[in-house]
Amino acid sequence: MAVTQEELVFASADVAAELRRWLVHLSAERRMSSKTVEAYERDVRQFLGFLAEHLGERPTLKSFAAIEPRDVRAFMAARRADGIGSRSLMRSLAGARSFARFLERNGKGRVGALSAVRAPKIPRTLPKPLSATSAKRLVDTDLRAGEEREPWVLARDAAVLALLYGSGLRISEALGLAREAVPAPGKGDVVTVRGKGNKPRMVPVLPQVLQLIADYAALCPYELPDDGPIFVGARGGPLSPRIVQLVMARLRGGLGLPETATPHALRHSFATHLLARGGDLRAIQELLGHASLSTTQIYTAVDSEQLLQVYRSAHPRA
Repeated sequence: MAVTQEELVFASADVAAELRRWLVHLSAERRMSSKTVEAYERDVRQFLGFLAEHLGERPTLKSFAAIEPRDVRAFMAARRADGIGSRSLMRSLAGARSFARFLERNGKGRVGALSAVRAPKIPRTLPKPLSATSAKRLVDTDLRAGEEREPWVLARDAAVLALLYGSGLRISEALGLAREAVPAPGKGDVVTVRGKGNKPRMVPVLPQVLQLIADYAALCPYELPDDGPIFVGARGGPLSPRIVQLVMARLRGGLGLPETATPHALRHSFATHLLARGGDLRAIQELLGHASLSTTQIYTAVDSEQLLQVYRSAHPRA
C-alpha cells in the first residue's frame, strides 16, 4: 500500500504523504480488505494523474482543494471517452471523495467540487437466482462422473457449493473458513464467518451440508490443521475462488444453465428462496451480512418478478 516514487510523478510531496496516511487509515482503522484498499488507491491515483495533465502541474493540497466542478466533470468525460461504464466511474469518484473527506477531517482543506458533482446513475439490475431444483442438483457428483477428477476433489466441490447455497455465503467467506470453525455433524449447526469489513457474523449450516464437508475432509489426502483452511486446492494450499468459478462453469453446461449461474448466484438463490418461503427480510439481512436493509430489499423485487412470471405463463388471459 506504499506510494512509490513513480506515483510522485503526478502528485506533489504533500499530497503523496497524505495519500499514504489515508491508505493506512483505510486498512488499519476502517479494516478494509487489501483488495478494496488497492482499488481505492488505484482510483485516486487515476484522478490525481488526470488533474496533473488537466491543470498542467502536479496537484498540491492547496490546488487540489481549489479544483472546480468543471474539473471533475472533465475527468468524468475523459473516463467516458475511454469506454468506462457508469459503475466503474462511480467507484472512481467514491475513492476520490473518500480521500477528500480524509483531508477535510485532518484539516488539510475541503474539496467542495467533488461533492458538488452528481455521480452517474447506475441502472438497477435484479439478481438472477437459480431454481431450487437446479441449486440442489449442483452438489450431485454424478453430474461430473465423466471428469478425470479425484473423488476427494469432487467431494470438496460439492461441499463448497452446498455451503454457498445452504448458508448464503460469499465465496471469500466460505473459502476463508478454518477447519476448527466448522462443527462436525451432530456437534453444532452454526459457523462464524468474516464478511466485508472483516465483520464477524454467525450463520446456520444445514446438517446435510456439514455431512458433505465431513465426507470431503475424510477423503482429502492432505492434513487439515485446525487453524488452517477447511477447503484446500489440488496441491494442499488454500483453494482459489477461480477454481470454484470453473467448477460452476462446467456444471452450467451439464445442467443447461445460463451464464448468470455463478457461485455468487447461489447466494442470491439462498436469499430469494428464503423470502419466497416467508422468511423475514430483517433476518435475511442478518444472514447475508448486509450493512443496510435497502441492499436486502432488492430480493423482494426478485420474488415479485417470479410471481408475475408464473401469473403470465399460467393465467389464460395474461
